[in-house]
Amino acid sequence: MNYKTLDSSKVYLITGAAGFIGYHLADKLLNQGCKVVGIDNLNDYYDVNLKYHRLEQLAPYEQFTFIKSDIADKEALFKVFEEYKPNIVINLAAQAGVRYSIENPDVYIQSNIIGFFNILEACRYYPVDHLVYASSSSVYGANKKVPFEESDFVDHPVSLYASTKKSNELMAYTYSHLYKIPATGLRFFTVYGPMGRPDMAYFGFTDKYFAGKPIQIFNDGDFEKDLYRDFTYIDDIVEGIERLLNNPPAPEESVQHKVYNIGNNQPEKLMVFIQALEGALTQALGKEVSFIKQFEPIKPGDVPATYASTDLLQEAIGFKPQTSIEEGLRRFAEWYVQYYKIER
Repeated sequence: MNYKTLDSSKVYLITGAAGFIGYHLADKLLNQGCKVVGIDNLNDYYDVNLKYHRLEQLAPYEQFTFIKSDIADKEALFKVFEEYKPNIVINLAAQAGVRYSIENPDVYIQSNIIGFFNILEACRYYPVDHLVYASSSSVYGANKKVPFEESDFVDHPVSLYASTKKSNELMAYTYSHLYKIPATGLRFFTVYGPMGRPDMAYFGFTDKYFAGKPIQIFNDGDFEKDLYRDFTYIDDIVEGIERLLNNPPAPEESVQHKVYNIGNNQPEKLMVFIQALEGALTQALGKEVSFIKQFEPIKPGDVPATYASTDLLQEAIGFKPQTSIEEGLRRFAEWYVQYYKIER
């Protein structure tokens, strides 16, 4: 393993810069003196105030430029590439969420297919050193074999969201093959942490606790068949991305395209995660926290387990996520109580 460290002389373009992962990555790169151009359409899929709050944290950095735009707008995207000439592009802009893709499929095609096609076209006409893009663990569908390995068969997605992410990997491979664009796809596994996405379960559970409402657990109340998730703390995700940025697939590869899992490699039962969240909130508030639990059938598009094999990533960049769910949730709970000004 001989990977190159971050190069602060390069221009980094992050799409979805006001999003959860985009914000944390931008913050880390700016802290190291990199020039970062951020794009985000600031849509209202979840609380826009949280997106503005993230951008406020980035605003003091002189090396940061923010552009409110949509990657589905090809002309606007090309103008950004023309003006800022990014060396490295990190595409994190996407319509997220498995369940929402059942309610509102159109936005997934617009953002995840058309938007990503525009990114590939921009990298074709304004060549870059490396395109890193977000895929998802959802591409594994209902695979029974665990842990999930990058070489596994992924032709049975169980949600439209998963289909769009699988499509991204195929499109990126084709563009790498045709136009020699060095590209790396990252299959993220349940990312959580401070300033996270309110549509994620741990955030929603916390909201419901403070609203005095029960939390819904989609496992039929069957603890033997409990859902397993490979929960991955945001700092681990960001470190993995950062280490990959200056390490595109080698030019001697027949096609300069790679896909890696980026997960904790240690799946937890959903009920264990919920108990850890109760413990973290108890610690943050200084009083006992216990959720009111309501058990429901598993939702269409959900999968029973996610579990990442991280061997390939470790081989490539010498890194494996380390943060325990207890530590990660403690940091989330501290942030939540502070951000929403909750009395302890």
